[in-house]
Amino acid sequence: MEEIQPIEPETAPAATPTVKLKLRNVSMMFHGATQTVEALAPLDLEIMEGELVVFFGPSGCGKSTLLNLIAGFEQPSTGEITLDGEPVTKPGSDRLMMFQEHGLFPWLSVINNVTYGLKNRRRYRFRPWKQRAIAREWLKLMNLEEFEKTLIHELSGGMKQRVALARALAPDPHVLLVDEPFPALDALTKSKLYGDLQEILISRKKTIISVTHDPREAACLGDRILVFTPSPGRVQKEIRVELPRPRDINDPAIGEYAAQIMAELESQSDEKRQDTD
Repeated sequence: MEEIQPIEPETAPAATPTVKLKLRNVSMMFHGATQTVEALAPLDLEIMEGELVVFFGPSGCGKSTLLNLIAGFEQPSTGEITLDGEPVTKPGSDRLMMFQEHGLFPWLSVINNVTYGLKNRRRYRFRPWKQRAIAREWLKLMNLEEFEKTLIHELSGGMKQRVALARALAPDPHVLLVDEPFPALDALTKSKLYGDLQEILISRKKTIISVTHDPREAACLGDRILVFTPSPGRVQKEIRVELPRPRDINDPAIGEYAAQIMAELESQSDEKRQDTD
């Protein structure tokens, strides 16, 4: 009798990545009284849903300017930015920023800081019990649930930044924008925050765009790292980090990617010296 072979289950096709944010011919000029400065050269870019993209480059290269354009704080001189196909024309709760300074309200408790951004959301308005439920969910993820009644001045620097991260994420933005919020923190606290961001990326599939000067931080966090040239900012190199998550900042493989990132900066310096010779 012929042996019946078991039927292998069909493997589901991999989901096609969805473009979350699209930039077309986006540039930025600042017009002063005596001169015009080109901060950002025309740029085309697509960021996928659930991706963590890092903007890396020297001071003044336009990376923070680009983050502000995506946030809607400023309008580009040319081109268009779209989120889920809709033009970005102003700030909105679908794009929330985590700044270098935590910006927390010192007169409010931890939980009241986190619920602050929920008060004007339609599904939470006039429903404080729902606001608190969402806030507690994020505080638990940040390992801060036992500090919900604590005032901000009683927290360490790292804890303040974790509260700020919870506050930014509680309204469920489509895109989280992170503008170098970690430079003043000690190495151990930074490492914990890197882990928190990766956990959010894995479990909540958030789209995150981060700006940093730290090559190890870029390699630890980024799926893609865009290395910018000096002003006017252009993308000189895109580096894809092919490492599984969660990543440890002290992993030698992270160091190898960091060295690759720094090599791009050094090549910029070499080109500049050749131009001046």
